[in-house]
Amino acid sequence: MKDKTNILLIYTGGTIGMIKDYDSGSLKAFDFSKVVKSIPELGQLGCRIDSVSFKKPIDSSNMDVRHWRSMAGIIEKHYDSYDGFVVLHGSDTMSYSASALSFMLEDLAKPVIFTGSQLPIGDLRTDAKENLITSIQIAALKERGGPVVREVGLYFEYKLYRANRTTKLNAEHFQAFASLNYPALAESGVYLKVHKEYLLRREGRRKLKVQKEMDSAIAVLRLFPGIGRELVQAVLNSPGLKAVILETYGAGNAPTQSWLLQDLKDAIAKGLYIVNVTQCTGGSVIMGQYETSKALLEMKMISGKDITTEAALAKLMYLLGNGTPPRSFKALFETPLRGEMSEN
Repeated sequence: MKDKTNILLIYTGGTIGMIKDYDSGSLKAFDFSKVVKSIPELGQLGCRIDSVSFKKPIDSSNMDVRHWRSMAGIIEKHYDSYDGFVVLHGSDTMSYSASALSFMLEDLAKPVIFTGSQLPIGDLRTDAKENLITSIQIAALKERGGPVVREVGLYFEYKLYRANRTTKLNAEHFQAFASLNYPALAESGVYLKVHKEYLLRREGRRKLKVQKEMDSAIAVLRLFPGIGRELVQAVLNSPGLKAVILETYGAGNAPTQSWLLQDLKDAIAKGLYIVNVTQCTGGSVIMGQYETSKALLEMKMISGKDITTEAALAKLMYLLGNGTPPRSFKALFETPLRGEMSEN
Protein backbone atom coordinates (compact mmCIF):
# COMPACT_ATOMS: atom_id res chain seq x y z
CA MET A 1 0.00 0.00 0.00
CA LYS A 2 1.28 3.42 -0.99
CA ASP A 3 -0.03 5.19 2.10
CA LYS A 4 1.18 2.59 4.58
CA THR A 5 3.24 3.93 7.45
CA ASN A 6 6.79 2.58 7.44
CA ILE A 7 8.42 1.85 10.80
CA LEU A 8 11.99 0.71 11.38
CA LEU A 9 12.85 -1.33 14.48
CA ILE A 10 16.44 -0.94 15.63
CA TYR A 11 17.49 -3.74 17.97
CA THR A 12 20.59 -2.95 20.02
CA GLY A 13 20.33 -5.71 22.61
CA GLY A 14 18.73 -6.08 26.02
CA THR A 15 16.15 -8.26 27.72
CA ILE A 16 13.41 -7.52 25.20
CA GLY A 17 15.31 -9.40 22.51
CA MET A 18 15.47 -12.72 24.33
CA ILE A 19 13.10 -15.66 24.01
CA LYS A 20 13.00 -18.82 26.09
CA ASP A 21 13.71 -22.21 24.58
CA TYR A 22 11.19 -24.25 26.54
CA ASP A 23 12.95 -27.53 25.73
CA SER A 24 16.25 -26.48 27.28
CA GLY A 25 15.04 -23.64 29.52
CA SER A 26 17.77 -21.34 28.16
CA LEU A 27 17.35 -17.90 26.61
CA LYS A 28 18.18 -17.27 22.97
CA ALA A 29 18.04 -14.23 20.69
CA PHE A 30 14.68 -13.31 19.16
CA ASP A 31 14.62 -12.94 15.37
CA PHE A 32 13.18 -9.45 14.81
CA SER A 33 13.09 -9.97 11.05
CA LYS A 34 10.12 -12.26 11.76
CA VAL A 35 8.54 -9.99 14.37
CA VAL A 36 5.19 -9.60 12.57
CA LYS A 37 4.84 -13.37 12.17
CA SER A 38 5.80 -13.94 15.80
CA ILE A 39 3.51 -11.20 17.14
CA PRO A 40 0.44 -11.27 14.84
CA GLU A 41 -1.16 -8.36 16.73
CA LEU A 42 1.29 -6.07 14.92
CA GLY A 43 -0.55 -6.80 11.69
CA GLN A 44 -3.53 -4.84 13.01
CA LEU A 45 -1.50 -1.62 13.11
CA GLY A 46 -1.53 -1.30 9.32
CA CYS A 47 2.19 -0.56 9.20
CA ARG A 48 5.06 -1.95 7.24
CA ILE A 49 7.59 -2.96 9.89
CA ASP A 50 11.22 -3.61 9.02
CA SER A 51 14.06 -4.29 11.40
CA VAL A 52 17.79 -3.89 11.66
CA SER A 53 19.97 -5.24 14.46
CA PHE A 54 23.41 -4.50 15.78
CA LYS A 55 25.80 -7.11 14.36
CA LYS A 56 26.55 -8.07 17.93
CA PRO A 57 23.67 -7.15 20.29
CA ILE A 58 25.00 -5.84 23.58
CA ASP A 59 23.93 -5.68 27.18
CA SER A 60 23.05 -2.06 27.87
CA SER A 61 25.62 -1.93 30.68
CA ASN A 62 28.24 -2.00 27.91
CA MET A 63 26.61 0.87 26.01
CA ASP A 64 28.95 3.74 25.15
CA VAL A 65 29.38 6.65 22.76
CA ARG A 66 30.33 4.35 19.85
CA HIS A 67 26.97 2.63 20.07
CA TRP A 68 25.15 5.97 20.22
CA ARG A 69 26.90 6.90 16.98
CA SER A 70 25.79 3.61 15.45
CA MET A 71 22.15 4.20 16.42
CA ALA A 72 22.24 7.77 15.15
CA GLY A 73 23.90 6.58 11.95
CA ILE A 74 21.19 3.98 11.30
CA ILE A 75 18.49 6.63 11.73
CA GLU A 76 20.39 9.05 9.48
CA LYS A 77 20.80 6.40 6.76
CA HIS A 78 17.13 5.37 6.77
CA TYR A 79 15.58 8.71 7.73
CA ASP A 80 13.93 9.45 4.40
CA SER A 81 12.60 5.90 3.95
CA TYR A 82 10.69 5.56 7.22
CA ASP A 83 8.01 7.51 9.05
CA GLY A 84 9.18 6.54 12.52
CA PHE A 85 11.79 4.57 14.44
CA VAL A 86 11.56 2.29 17.47
CA VAL A 87 14.82 1.56 19.28
CA LEU A 88 14.89 -1.63 21.34
CA HIS A 89 17.38 -1.20 24.16
CA GLY A 90 18.27 -2.64 27.55
CA SER A 91 16.64 -0.70 30.35
CA ASP A 92 19.70 -0.10 32.55
CA THR A 93 21.20 2.67 30.41
CA MET A 94 18.20 3.47 28.23
CA SER A 95 17.77 6.97 29.69
CA TYR A 96 21.41 7.76 28.91
CA SER A 97 21.19 6.58 25.29
CA ALA A 98 17.81 8.15 24.64
CA SER A 99 18.97 11.47 26.12
CA ALA A 100 22.12 11.36 23.98
CA LEU A 101 20.17 10.77 20.78
CA SER A 102 17.82 13.64 21.60
CA PHE A 103 20.83 15.95 21.25
CA MET A 104 22.62 14.13 18.44
CA LEU A 105 19.55 14.21 16.16
CA GLU A 106 19.29 17.92 15.41
CA ASP A 107 16.07 19.18 13.80
CA LEU A 108 14.43 15.79 14.23
CA ALA A 109 10.95 15.84 12.71
CA LYS A 110 9.97 12.18 13.16
CA PRO A 111 9.39 9.95 16.18
CA VAL A 112 12.27 7.99 17.67
CA ILE A 113 10.80 5.85 20.45
CA PHE A 114 13.01 3.91 22.86
CA THR A 115 11.56 0.89 24.60
CA GLY A 116 12.57 -2.38 26.21
CA SER A 117 11.27 -4.70 28.87
CA GLN A 118 11.90 -6.14 32.30
CA LEU A 119 11.17 -9.70 31.13
CA PRO A 120 12.18 -11.41 27.84
CA ILE A 121 9.73 -11.25 24.95
CA GLY A 122 9.20 -15.01 25.16
CA ASP A 123 8.41 -15.07 28.89
CA LEU A 124 4.89 -15.99 29.94
CA ARG A 125 4.40 -12.78 31.98
CA THR A 126 6.42 -10.50 29.74
CA ASP A 127 5.90 -6.76 29.46
CA ALA A 128 7.79 -6.78 26.17
CA LYS A 129 4.87 -7.27 23.79
CA GLU A 130 2.78 -4.37 25.13
CA ASN A 131 5.81 -2.07 25.19
CA LEU A 132 6.75 -3.03 21.64
CA ILE A 133 3.24 -2.88 20.14
CA THR A 134 2.37 0.48 21.69
CA SER A 135 5.76 1.99 20.82
CA ILE A 136 5.19 1.09 17.17
CA GLN A 137 1.64 2.45 17.36
CA ILE A 138 2.92 5.75 18.76
CA ALA A 139 5.68 5.96 16.14
CA ALA A 140 3.02 5.48 13.45
CA LEU A 141 0.64 8.20 14.67
CA LYS A 142 -0.04 10.86 12.06
CA GLU A 143 -2.07 14.04 11.72
CA ARG A 144 -2.42 16.23 8.63
CA GLY A 145 -0.10 13.84 6.85
CA GLY A 146 2.76 14.31 9.31
CA PRO A 147 3.88 12.53 12.49
CA VAL A 148 2.24 13.47 15.79
CA VAL A 149 5.44 12.90 17.80
CA ARG A 150 8.53 14.70 16.49
CA GLU A 151 11.06 13.99 19.20
CA VAL A 152 12.91 11.22 21.01
CA GLY A 153 10.59 9.48 23.44
CA LEU A 154 10.82 6.60 25.88
CA TYR A 155 7.85 4.27 26.25
CA PHE A 156 7.54 1.90 29.19
CA GLU A 157 4.60 0.40 31.08
CA TYR A 158 1.72 2.38 29.52
CA LYS A 159 3.46 5.77 29.40
CA LEU A 160 5.39 7.71 26.81
CA TYR A 161 7.88 10.16 28.27
CA ARG A 162 10.20 12.75 26.77
CA ALA A 163 13.36 10.66 26.69
CA ASN A 164 15.70 13.27 28.11
CA ARG A 165 13.43 13.76 31.13
CA THR A 166 13.56 10.13 32.27
CA THR A 167 15.49 8.12 34.78
CA LYS A 168 15.30 4.46 35.72
CA LEU A 169 13.96 4.11 39.26
CA ASN A 170 13.17 0.43 39.68
CA ALA A 171 14.97 -2.76 38.69
CA GLU A 172 12.10 -5.12 39.54
CA HIS A 173 8.76 -3.47 38.72
CA PHE A 174 7.36 -3.18 35.22
CA GLN A 175 7.02 0.56 35.86
CA ALA A 176 10.78 1.00 35.75
CA PHE A 177 11.03 4.62 34.56
CA ALA A 178 9.77 7.96 35.75
CA SER A 179 9.76 11.56 34.53
CA LEU A 180 9.26 13.50 37.74
CA ASN A 181 9.85 16.99 36.36
CA TYR A 182 7.78 16.73 33.16
CA PRO A 183 4.38 15.14 32.42
CA ALA A 184 3.92 12.02 30.32
CA LEU A 185 3.50 12.75 26.61
CA ALA A 186 1.00 9.92 26.14
CA GLU A 187 -0.76 7.27 28.20
CA SER A 188 -1.99 3.89 27.07
CA GLY A 189 -5.16 2.50 28.61
CA VAL A 190 -8.41 1.46 27.00
CA TYR A 191 -7.56 4.32 24.62
CA LEU A 192 -4.20 5.75 23.62
CA LYS A 193 -4.31 9.32 24.87
CA VAL A 194 -1.71 11.75 23.54
CA HIS A 195 -1.15 14.96 25.50
CA LYS A 196 -0.29 17.16 22.55
CA GLU A 197 0.21 20.23 24.72
CA TYR A 198 3.35 18.61 26.18
CA LEU A 199 4.92 17.53 22.90
CA LEU A 200 7.98 19.30 21.58
CA ARG A 201 7.00 21.75 18.86
CA ARG A 202 9.20 21.86 15.77
CA GLU A 203 9.32 25.06 13.79
CA GLY A 204 10.37 25.15 10.15
CA ARG A 205 11.38 22.31 7.87
CA ARG A 206 15.10 22.10 8.33
CA LYS A 207 16.78 18.88 7.30
CA LEU A 208 17.91 16.38 9.90
CA LYS A 209 21.50 16.92 10.96
CA VAL A 210 23.27 14.25 12.97
CA GLN A 211 26.07 15.29 15.28
CA LYS A 212 28.23 12.29 16.04
CA GLU A 213 31.00 14.12 17.87
CA MET A 214 30.34 13.59 21.56
CA ASP A 215 33.12 14.49 24.00
CA SER A 216 33.13 12.25 27.08
CA ALA A 217 35.83 14.07 29.06
CA ILE A 218 33.33 14.46 31.90
CA ALA A 219 33.13 13.31 35.52
CA VAL A 220 30.20 12.98 37.90
CA LEU A 221 30.97 14.01 41.48
CA ARG A 222 28.28 13.16 44.02
CA LEU A 223 28.51 15.05 47.30
CA PHE A 224 28.01 13.16 50.54
CA PRO A 225 28.39 14.03 54.22
CA GLY A 226 32.05 13.70 55.12
CA ILE A 227 33.41 13.93 51.59
CA GLY A 228 37.16 14.57 51.73
CA ARG A 229 39.33 17.09 49.95
CA GLU A 230 41.60 14.40 48.51
CA LEU A 231 38.69 12.83 46.61
CA VAL A 232 37.36 16.17 45.37
CA GLN A 233 40.78 17.27 44.16
CA ALA A 234 41.42 13.91 42.50
CA VAL A 235 38.27 14.42 40.43
CA LEU A 236 38.74 18.12 39.66
CA ASN A 237 42.38 17.62 38.69
CA SER A 238 41.84 14.56 36.49
CA PRO A 239 44.01 14.85 33.34
CA GLY A 240 42.07 15.96 30.28
CA LEU A 241 38.87 16.64 32.22
CA LYS A 242 36.65 19.31 30.67
CA ALA A 243 33.43 19.24 32.69
CA VAL A 244 32.00 17.97 35.97
CA ILE A 245 28.44 17.25 36.98
CA LEU A 246 28.27 18.13 40.66
CA GLU A 247 25.39 16.25 42.29
CA THR A 248 24.36 18.47 45.19
CA TYR A 249 21.74 18.27 47.92
CA GLY A 250 18.16 19.50 47.63
CA ALA A 251 17.80 22.70 45.61
CA GLY A 252 21.49 22.77 44.68
CA ASN A 253 23.07 23.04 48.11
CA ALA A 254 26.62 22.08 49.10
CA PRO A 255 28.77 22.08 52.25
CA THR A 256 30.22 25.49 53.04
CA GLN A 257 33.71 24.33 54.05
CA SER A 258 36.16 26.91 52.77
CA TRP A 259 38.43 24.31 51.11
CA LEU A 260 35.56 22.88 49.02
CA LEU A 261 34.32 26.27 47.85
CA GLN A 262 37.88 27.37 47.03
CA ASP A 263 38.65 24.21 45.08
CA LEU A 264 35.46 24.55 43.05
CA LYS A 265 36.12 28.24 42.42
CA ASP A 266 39.71 27.55 41.31
CA ALA A 267 38.57 24.76 38.96
CA ILE A 268 36.03 27.06 37.29
CA ALA A 269 38.65 29.81 36.99
CA LYS A 270 40.93 27.34 35.17
CA GLY A 271 38.20 26.66 32.58
CA LEU A 272 36.50 23.56 33.98
CA TYR A 273 32.75 23.58 33.40
CA ILE A 274 30.89 22.56 36.57
CA VAL A 275 27.15 21.90 36.36
CA ASN A 276 25.08 21.89 39.54
CA VAL A 277 22.50 19.06 39.40
CA THR A 278 20.36 18.00 42.34
CA GLN A 279 20.62 14.47 43.74
CA CYS A 280 16.83 14.48 44.14
CA THR A 281 14.86 12.64 41.45
CA GLY A 282 12.35 15.50 41.37
CA GLY A 283 12.69 19.25 41.80
CA SER A 284 15.12 21.87 40.59
CA VAL A 285 18.41 23.55 41.40
CA ILE A 286 17.80 27.11 42.61
CA MET A 287 21.20 28.49 43.56
CA GLY A 288 21.03 31.30 46.08
CA GLN A 289 17.75 30.17 47.61
CA TYR A 290 19.68 28.96 50.66
CA GLU A 291 22.92 30.15 52.21
CA THR A 292 24.49 26.79 51.35
CA SER A 293 24.26 27.51 47.61
CA LYS A 294 24.92 31.24 47.58
CA ALA A 295 28.67 30.79 47.09
CA LEU A 296 28.06 28.47 44.12
CA LEU A 297 25.94 31.15 42.48
CA GLU A 298 28.59 33.79 43.08
CA MET A 299 31.32 31.70 41.46
CA LYS A 300 29.09 31.45 38.34
CA MET A 301 28.62 27.70 38.51
CA ILE A 302 26.33 26.41 35.75
CA SER A 303 22.78 25.69 36.94
CA GLY A 304 21.35 22.36 35.85
CA LYS A 305 17.89 23.56 36.88
CA ASP A 306 15.60 20.50 36.75
CA ILE A 307 17.68 18.44 34.32
CA THR A 308 18.43 14.77 35.06
CA THR A 309 22.01 13.60 35.49
CA GLU A 310 21.56 11.44 32.38
CA ALA A 311 20.48 14.40 30.26
CA ALA A 312 23.14 16.67 31.78
CA LEU A 313 25.80 14.17 30.78
CA ALA A 314 24.44 13.94 27.22
CA LYS A 315 24.12 17.71 26.89
CA LEU A 316 27.68 18.30 28.08
CA MET A 317 29.01 15.70 25.64
CA TYR A 318 27.04 17.37 22.85
CA LEU A 319 28.15 20.95 23.65
CA LEU A 320 31.78 19.92 24.12
CA GLY A 321 31.65 17.80 20.98
CA ASN A 322 30.42 20.63 18.75
CA GLY A 323 33.06 23.03 20.05
CA THR A 324 30.79 25.45 21.91
CA PRO A 325 32.95 28.48 22.82
CA PRO A 326 33.59 29.18 26.52
CA ARG A 327 31.95 32.63 26.40
CA SER A 328 28.55 31.11 25.50
CA PHE A 329 28.82 27.68 27.14
CA LYS A 330 27.08 28.54 30.43
CA ALA A 331 24.20 30.39 28.76
CA LEU A 332 23.71 27.63 26.21
CA PHE A 333 23.70 24.88 28.82
CA GLU A 334 21.13 26.77 30.89
CA THR A 335 18.88 27.13 27.81
CA PRO A 336 16.48 24.29 26.89
CA LEU A 337 17.60 22.84 23.55
CA ARG A 338 15.44 19.70 23.32
CA GLY A 339 12.94 20.23 26.12
CA GLU A 340 15.40 18.67 28.59
CA MET A 341 14.87 21.35 31.23
CA SER A 342 12.33 23.99 32.17
CA GLU A 343 12.71 27.57 30.96
CA ASN A 344 13.04 29.03 34.46
